[in-house]
Amino acid sequence: MTKTFKKVFFIFYFFIISSSSTASFILIPMDEDNQSNHLKAYGIAYWVLQNDIEVDWLLNYRGGSFLIKNYPSIQEECVIRGVSYEVITSAKVEQIKLNISNPEINQEIVKLEKAPKIAVYTPKGKQPWDDAVTLVLTYAEIPYEEIYDKEIIQNELFKYEWLHLHHEDFTGQYGKFYRNYRNAAWYIKQQKDAEARANAMGFDKVSKLKLEVGKSIKEFIAGGGFLFTMCSGTDSFDISMAAENTDICEYMFDGDAADPNAQSKLNYNKSLAFKNFTLKTNPMEYEFSDIDGTALHKLPENQDLFTLFEFSAKWDIVPTLLCQNHTRIIKGFMGQTTDFKTSLVKSNVLIMGESKVFGTARYIHGQYGKGQWTFYGGHDPEDYRHYVNDPITDLNLYPNSPGYRLILNNILFPAAKKKKQKT
Repeated sequence: MTKTFKKVFFIFYFFIISSSSTASFILIPMDEDNQSNHLKAYGIAYWVLQNDIEVDWLLNYRGGSFLIKNYPSIQEECVIRGVSYEVITSAKVEQIKLNISNPEINQEIVKLEKAPKIAVYTPKGKQPWDDAVTLVLTYAEIPYEEIYDKEIIQNELFKYEWLHLHHEDFTGQYGKFYRNYRNAAWYIKQQKDAEARANAMGFDKVSKLKLEVGKSIKEFIAGGGFLFTMCSGTDSFDISMAAENTDICEYMFDGDAADPNAQSKLNYNKSLAFKNFTLKTNPMEYEFSDIDGTALHKLPENQDLFTLFEFSAKWDIVPTLLCQNHTRIIKGFMGQTTDFKTSLVKSNVLIMGESKVFGTARYIHGQYGKGQWTFYGGHDPEDYRHYVNDPITDLNLYPNSPGYRLILNNILFPAAKKKKQKT
């Protein structure tokens, strides 16, 4: 039992035997005007779950607010982390729940029961700010463990409920940075290190290792796991799966030429999200396929927006939960894979956010076996054009970022996934 937990337990016990007239619930509002730090509010919810206290997530109520039994230690933690909260009476809570239960109101209550164990698939040496997910996890004070190819090949993935893929290239083409960075020391070292790791695990090519890792990740999802990834971790993963039976890597990536018939050998049944895409085989082109809509983004930055769909909270609980926010209009942001052409998204995939002007999907979700996955285009929700060696995004400047909120919705999703959902 940790020191923090002992402290929480003592305060909880003291509160239970104290006067019943004390206000009994904490509401953490998530609307636009009443929450000083939306991102750290998710960290509070996760911390409460870690201490075996349930959290009610009030979907569509004041931006997706959290409702928790009132313990002084939770109030204290909110103050420490700069999270706004309100103490409300049991009578007020009953009225809120009664209103939410009204079938005419598009709101619902989802009970979060257990903090999911989180893994981030990332190479050693990467800093939290190299990736938006690790950046916001660190900022929100949500713990995670780092794993990489070795751990997955050794079948350690099933220790976790939630997996994020760092901006990885699962095709074995090293992010297709060859044209601009092939002579850079970091690029040369990255390739040598990747080849050494693959050889040490019995693979003669990095692409073959990444394929085996990808297949293991698919098994993780099929068994009930939750996968979240952004930017090139989305399409490169799907392309790798579809290219299982061919070689799409040119000689500078794996020592021999790509299969000239690779395009015709793609099996779209193997991919999670995308269909009928065409490979970009030129090693000098910074693109994997025609899935990505980056080249379409020719509007000024302040006009590059995407919209979240509104779902029925009482019947479409999963997408409603994943889209919780204090606004439905989100600032766009670029990446190697900025978004996905809707014509190439499979019909059984749910589009949750789109850019109508570009004809692209930004935020998509699907099921595979017993598990689920979410793909989110772009690199950093608060850095419109992120380049190699760009400065760190300081989330202290963006504590209410709606783009980052979408990431954190996915973090909490597995805490509710075992609850019987309406279909």
